[in-house]
Amino acid sequence: MKVVKFGGSSLADGAHFQKVISIIKADPARQIVVVSAPGKRFSEDTKVTDLLITYAQRVIDHQDPKTVVDKISQRYQAISDFFGLPARPIDKIIKKLRSLPLEYYPSNTYLMAAFKAHGERLNAMLLTAVLNHLNIPARFVDPFEAGIIVTDDPSDASVLPETYENLAHLKVTEEKLIFPGFFGFTPNGQIATFSRGGSDITGAIVSRGLKADLYENFTDVDAIYAADPRIVDHPHAIKKMTYREMRELSYAGFSVFHDEAIIPAIEGQVPINVKNTNHPELPGTLIVPEDSFEPHRTITGVASSDRFAALYLHRYLLNKEVCFTLKLLQILYKYDVSYEHMPSGIDDLTIIFDKNQLDNETIHEMCHDIKNTLHPDQLDWIDDYAIIMVVGEGMRSKVGTIENIIRPLAENNIGVHMINQGASRISIMLGTKQADAKKAVKQIYQQFFTCQTDTHERSTTHAD
Repeated sequence: MKVVKFGGSSLADGAHFQKVISIIKADPARQIVVVSAPGKRFSEDTKVTDLLITYAQRVIDHQDPKTVVDKISQRYQAISDFFGLPARPIDKIIKKLRSLPLEYYPSNTYLMAAFKAHGERLNAMLLTAVLNHLNIPARFVDPFEAGIIVTDDPSDASVLPETYENLAHLKVTEEKLIFPGFFGFTPNGQIATFSRGGSDITGAIVSRGLKADLYENFTDVDAIYAADPRIVDHPHAIKKMTYREMRELSYAGFSVFHDEAIIPAIEGQVPINVKNTNHPELPGTLIVPEDSFEPHRTITGVASSDRFAALYLHRYLLNKEVCFTLKLLQILYKYDVSYEHMPSGIDDLTIIFDKNQLDNETIHEMCHDIKNTLHPDQLDWIDDYAIIMVVGEGMRSKVGTIENIIRPLAENNIGVHMINQGASRISIMLGTKQADAKKAVKQIYQQFFTCQTDTHERSTTHAD
């Protein structure tokens, strides 16, 4: 049995629906389908989710939402008309859409979550109706019915363990089961959405709960690539990689998944196949457990992100002071700030942060407290910071990888501010200036994928 997830770009209009239906029909094992809300049909278009956010905001502000409701209705109506559906299914969908303001919501944040979730909910209802109209037996499965229970966080929910027990009791027959992605229900029966990669998360949850043989994630790219195609021209397509390679690369900017989105599938040891809706015949990228994986290259991919900042702290005999790091962490706790990495020496320490959680006021006050509490000889905030992740299961058994990474950077005058290799030995993290990040990715990619510096890579270039 396969769980198949389709993103918003794959379900933008009737023509895209037709491609999705062809994919579902092509493999009888594709029994479970998870859908996103309709995405953009063209570059200037608006996603249905964004229209729903506008709808919710107008309701909250006590403004007339008719114009935006009509736009949303037209999106679903156009898909219905494409397949010549009878009036009843689309009338039911539009009635549900128009009745949203009449429901009870504990707060405006719950209202916003429920409105947003209906992009997926109504699209799943519509796909179910289309499939049945085409004589493909299908059943809409609401997350409430399936028992997808999440934490009481309306826009940042996490799945609760009882979800998997509930899904284990879901009856799977020959009919296609159509799930809306992106949301679940709190123990109090309110809709709550996942924060990022919502439909991907639902697909992973359902895959684990139903013990799927494969989780196919259809998107608009042919594969996951060894480097960002916006940085490297025509990068190598990764045919197979491990869960932890995917997680490491997602952390540094790979955009196919948010790194947290696939955790339920990882926990359930369900292989994931990333494929292109527009080219479903291509193999895509298979993401598998580490146990039986045999790497064919030293590195699998290289990624960069400039969303980071760093705090550099210098103080003589820092390593001799008891509880120095504890005092520092207590200050971070006071401001509800988490850190990403903390490389250190005997007299200095650098703390790397994700800038998305910080604003200028927090930075100023936090640095002030650190200065007054720890009395450093030097304290510098470094806003110009990027992280490069070089990742590959093959690095574990390869000597000299760090040298091959650093040498082309030095030859091209790219300074490295930090080097950190994880305990798993499958990733090396570099800190650089933001302006150097893309150049660094290009040089590292060229070293390992174009120059083919070692015999092992030359002998296996065509094998992976």
